[in-house]
Amino acid sequence: MSDIPRPDPDALLAQLRSDEARALRGKLRIYFGASAGVGKTWAMLSAAQRERAAGRDVLIGVAETHGRSETAALLAGLELLPLREVDHRGRRLAEFDLDAALARRPAVLLVDELAHTNAPGSRHAKRWQDVQELLAAGIEVWSALNVQHLESLNGTVGAITGVRVHETVPDTVLDEADEVVLVDVTPDELAARLAAGKVYLPQQAERAAQNFFRKGNLIALREIALRRTAEHVEDDVRGWRVEQSGAAGRNAKDGQGGELQAWNTSGAILACVGPHEGDAQTVRTAARLAGQLNVRWHAAYVETPRLQRLAAEERDRILAVLKLAEELGAATAVLTGSDVAEQLADEARRLNCATLVLGRPEPATGWRRWWPATPLPLPRALARRAPALDIMEVGRADSSRRLARAPIAATRADDGDHEKAPVHWPGYAWATAASIALTLLCTPLAHVLELSNIVMLFMLGVVGVAMRFGRGPSALAALLNVAAFDYFFVPPRLSFAVSDVQYVLTFAIMLGVGLLVGQLMAGLRFAAGVSTSRERRARSLFELTRELSAALESTQVVALGAAAVQGHFGGQALVLVTDAADQLVLPKSLPEGFDAQVADWAFRHGQPAGLATATLAAQPWHYVPLQAPMRVRGVLALSPAQPRWLLIPEQAQQLDTLARQIAIALERVHYVEVAQQAVVEMESERLRNALLGAISHDVRTPLTALIALAESLQTLPPEVHAEAARAIVAQAHELHALVNNLLDMARLESGLAGGAVNLRRDWQSVEEVVGSAIRAARPALGPTVVQTALEPGLPLVEFDAVLIERVLVNLIENATKYGAPPIVVGARAEPGMLRLTVRDHGPGLPAALLGREQKLFDKFTRGQTESATPGVGLGLAICRAVVSAHGGEIAAANAQGGGAEFTVTLPRREPPETAEEAQP
Repeated sequence: MSDIPRPDPDALLAQLRSDEARALRGKLRIYFGASAGVGKTWAMLSAAQRERAAGRDVLIGVAETHGRSETAALLAGLELLPLREVDHRGRRLAEFDLDAALARRPAVLLVDELAHTNAPGSRHAKRWQDVQELLAAGIEVWSALNVQHLESLNGTVGAITGVRVHETVPDTVLDEADEVVLVDVTPDELAARLAAGKVYLPQQAERAAQNFFRKGNLIALREIALRRTAEHVEDDVRGWRVEQSGAAGRNAKDGQGGELQAWNTSGAILACVGPHEGDAQTVRTAARLAGQLNVRWHAAYVETPRLQRLAAEERDRILAVLKLAEELGAATAVLTGSDVAEQLADEARRLNCATLVLGRPEPATGWRRWWPATPLPLPRALARRAPALDIMEVGRADSSRRLARAPIAATRADDGDHEKAPVHWPGYAWATAASIALTLLCTPLAHVLELSNIVMLFMLGVVGVAMRFGRGPSALAALLNVAAFDYFFVPPRLSFAVSDVQYVLTFAIMLGVGLLVGQLMAGLRFAAGVSTSRERRARSLFELTRELSAALESTQVVALGAAAVQGHFGGQALVLVTDAADQLVLPKSLPEGFDAQVADWAFRHGQPAGLATATLAAQPWHYVPLQAPMRVRGVLALSPAQPRWLLIPEQAQQLDTLARQIAIALERVHYVEVAQQAVVEMESERLRNALLGAISHDVRTPLTALIALAESLQTLPPEVHAEAARAIVAQAHELHALVNNLLDMARLESGLAGGAVNLRRDWQSVEEVVGSAIRAARPALGPTVVQTALEPGLPLVEFDAVLIERVLVNLIENATKYGAPPIVVGARAEPGMLRLTVRDHGPGLPAALLGREQKLFDKFTRGQTESATPGVGLGLAICRAVVSAHGGEIAAANAQGGGAEFTVTLPRREPPETAEEAQP
């Protein structure tokens, strides 16, 4: 019998979570076409009219008719959402009102022109980001998109049409759409529609026909649109097969009765980003290739010491390319090292990437065409280091859009894990001074030392300058030392002429060694900076994790988290947590530039917002939701000292990691509080049940007896009325004692919890208190014998006589109920204390309480769970409360020779002298 394949629990859990998230998220339908004018908006409005006729709530958020009467006629009967007006540079712009759409919450919302760029100051920079928020709110959205607006095809379309398209949409938006409706017409029909004025106005149509709408362009765009739609359909088929293959463990079958197998997709892609202008096309090609192959992909940039000295504009362009890769779905990284090929090969092996996508190197110009390639071109170096990897070169696309620089206005700062080394002019001065000093030092030694030894001294000076000041000053020192050695020491002296040609080799070696040492030291300084930065990141994470592990309150987590983030990024940091109403708790005084509404938006949507994001990027603060495993626990707000750090993948990952650690700590503290509250509630429930059980048993018994005795008085003969009256009095005393115990316990507990326990302390005679306690307990004692063992000459002790008498009465009654006679009450004075004991000669403490004797003094605790002896278990609890109020201790133990013994220890001090003692 073959084993039945069992489904993977993790896969099932992930599938359930995915299905749940999909159920809560709205559906996205995209009307997709090859170009403008194919009828996307017309098709979308026609479908909206059918849905309205079917009774669905349809709302038009944005519908661009472009003056076409046929399209405008389809708006009749459909509800239009008023557009909001935005002032921009003296103009009034009409934009889609996202907040109004969220408040209206229709069943179907039409938002035309998915690639539209919103006016500055809007919540999101792009309309497709508005659509993402609408989908997250559970609203079904219909939109329209042209193929030239897909980001991965931007360079390809630009190369075909010669038109640079600036408004783009990430491919993931189309890939994640629930429905893609292809709206297609032939190029001839589209050209006819253009000529008839059904696409643009006459003047615009004429220009479009001569440029973008040429037949060759339309054919190519139609082919790309058809292929892209086919890829989406293929993804749907693949997703269905993978979903069904997950059910194979439940004996799911395909259409032919065979077992469905999961598709094993592997071989990730690594896109290599460089400092060149066309590397954005490399990223787009890698994203499109990854989508076609259905594999994950990564993008990496290797920063070498040479690239570290790039201008700010070039470094911003690299960051923009990495940001583009993230938007297209890649995991990005910035690597550091002196060998680009080695770093990329190691990264590809680490990520299990089978294909490397490189940008084609720019052809050499001028004299460089005749100079041998040193070092090897990157593709050849990669092929030599990783022969098993597939290497793909991507051509340049000059017609693709230029990536906009990140909207972060900041001073020049650290763009990586280490700061760019500025030009240190004092280093060059020190290099010059070192060369002059060596020359002055060696001049008197010229007749003592050989020239080879003087060369060593000069080389030693170059090494020292390189170690202290780096590459540039060491190169200057090497040049100056060679010149000084030639002029002052090589014959003929005081001349640059050389009598022996072999000195030329000496000069070359001196210069080469100096430059090499400077280069090596620069590389070491670079590596040391990288290691220091990595160590700093790791240390900050370690310290935060260590400190958060000891935090027991949310206020501690907030303080520690804000300090850790501020210590790493500088500037200001705030950790905002939620209250019982699930609202962010804001500080009393908000820092400058902090926007509570943006923080609330990040918390509600679980997405970053503000600085260096696509949502309200003009904000000076960066808001990160504190996403814990169960839910969002708050918001981390950061105004960094160097805003450009947020664009660095490593720094962004560091911030996300810190936020995740803070979120996990907040969730842990929350569940600790929940557990503590649960324990308190359980204890309260236990005490309530015990109290109700005690009252229902021990209060009901004397009440029942009282009622029965009172009723019997009507029928009993007069001669037995006295005996019945005595019984009624006894039951009433028992009920009175029970109620007194409850009231005393409540009063004492309130006093110990912070209220006022009024102790009437006075100097008392221990013998008198013991005697009065025995007399007070006489009704409960009955014929039981009580013996005393009082130490002769007991001093006066300061305590509340009424309460201590109550303690002794309760202990005597407890010995009477659960022990056996005789009962012995003892007292003796010890240095600084008075020790009172009450002992019986019964069976002793229950075996279940041995080692846990203090549990006897808990409220509603009895030695035997089920006992016929009346009582609610408060007598010993009252004893402990009274003794604790006096600053003493009470304990229970089995006595030698049998029985139980309770010991009360009270602090005491020497009594004051009496008048007789004071007389001589």
